Amino acid sequence: MTTVSPFARASSFDEARIANREQTIEEMYSVPESFLEIEVRNPQTHGLGRKMYTDYEIVCKTNIPAFKLRHSLVRRRYSDFEAFRDILERESTRVNIPPLPGKVFTNRFSEEVIEGRREGLERFLSIVAGHPLLQTGSKVLCAFLQDPAWDRAQWL
Repeated sequence: MTTVSPFARASSFDEARIANREQTIEEMYSVPESFLEIEVRNPQTHGLGRKMYTDYEIVCKTNIPAFKLRHSLVRRRYSDFEAFRDILERESTRVNIPPLPGKVFTNRFSEEVIEGRREGLERFLSIVAGHPLLQTGSKVLCAFLQDPAWDRAQWL
């Protein structure tokens, strides 16, 4: 009987056989080993005049053990994201933290600007929260995504 090393390269016949195999029902519909879904949605503008600001709802669904809650919903404003990013940069010197969508000074409360910022914030969070070193090593990540009472002053 011939033993095949687990490190041996598969033959083209084996590769073709695996590539053409259909997924089972269990594979298609079972919960993935680990998943993380982050959605930034439902922007709301508050205040009047110079005191106006927009905040965003962050929905986080995960089964990653580093997160305390499997499902959470919090609201954050852009300045919270700025503080969070600064804290992450100081906390995680080995990880390159992506930029936030830029500040807007004209028409910042128009639907187009708010939607563009929402998309950018969602992209930012997906990259940051999906990083394995940040998932396991960041103290601020889970708090920002899941604690409704998150306060930047605790972290500065």
